Amino acid sequence: MTTVKLLAAATLTLATIASSPAFSQQSSTMTRSTSVSSDEIRSVSPALGRYEKEDVVEGLWARPQLSLRDRSVVTVATLIARSQTADLPHYMSLALDNGVTPKELSEIISHLAFYAGWTNATSAVAVAHDIFAERNIGADQLPEASPDLMPLYQEGEAARQKAVEGLLGHASPGLADFTTDPLFKDVWLRPDLSPRDRSLVTITSLMANGQVAQLAGHLNNRALDNGLTPEQAGEVVTQIAFYAGWPNAFSAGPVVAEVLKKRQQ
Repeated sequence: MTTVKLLAAATLTLATIASSPAFSQQSSTMTRSTSVSSDEIRSVSPALGRYEKEDVVEGLWARPQLSLRDRSVVTVATLIARSQTADLPHYMSLALDNGVTPKELSEIISHLAFYAGWTNATSAVAVAHDIFAERNIGADQLPEASPDLMPLYQEGEAARQKAVEGLLGHASPGLADFTTDPLFKDVWLRPDLSPRDRSLVTITSLMANGQVAQLAGHLNNRALDNGLTPEQAGEVVTQIAFYAGWPNAFSAGPVVAEVLKKRQQ
């Protein structure tokens, strides 16, 4: 085989490998921690520029306890929950590059309307609208408005309704009704975001906004039962520290530790 043919074959082989999903996942990198350029960060805060490179890009995002996809899910959910839309285009694009599908991104926004507030979700819609347009993501790549729902676990739903009745009594029947339908009899049963990922988004929202009163219940009774591992749950707290601040992470951390301790016992 001639040298030219050898080079051509090698180039073709490398191109084939590089286009494979496995290679794409391994080679995907977190090159920037924000939509602001590294040069701009260093021009204002050299220390922040160093932390960005050493602790966020080369540190946090390289940790193996969460996949790049899951880190993207957690970060996007954090920014939506806190209505921090300035960096949302950067992280939504990164999420799509890291394997989050348009359907999943759409469902994350819908889910967070209930856990972080309607206007936070609609603010995220405005950002996603432009990204979908840039990437030619059309209606055929988005979830149906009313898909066939996953089966409802009747015993678990009955226990949940009883717990809500014990918590609210007759004080807010409207809240109890809407919590049953649409939240738990529709939103949680939609098929285009897995129960595990819905739990991941939910506990992220609670941690990011410092709403830890419901965190133990969601983590113990749903997230861990839905397939989130203890190691992954702990790493969500680490990701939260950088994107929602250390106080929120340290408010969530002891709750997570207590849940995991009881699960081990």
